[in-house]
Amino acid sequence: MGVWVRQNGEWTVIHRCRRCGVLHSNRAAADDNPMKLMSIAMKPVAFPPFPLERIEELTALMEEMEQ
Repeated sequence: MGVWVRQNGEWTVIHRCRRCGVLHSNRAAADDNPMKLMSIAMKPVAFPPFPLERIEELTALMEEMEQ
C-alpha cells in the first residue's frame, strides 16, 4: 500500500492482509528492490486523490477554511 520513513531513516513497507484486512508494517530489507520501493513511495504523487487541474482552487479553499 505504501511506505513511510521512521525517524532513524529506516524505510517501512505498509501492507494490508488480503484475508482479514488488517494493516501491517515491515522494515525494508537490504535485498528489497529499491526501484519497487520508490515506485510504491511515488504512488500518491503519480495518482493524487484529486484532479491536479483543481489544485489552485483547492488550495484557496483550504486557506479560507484556516481563517
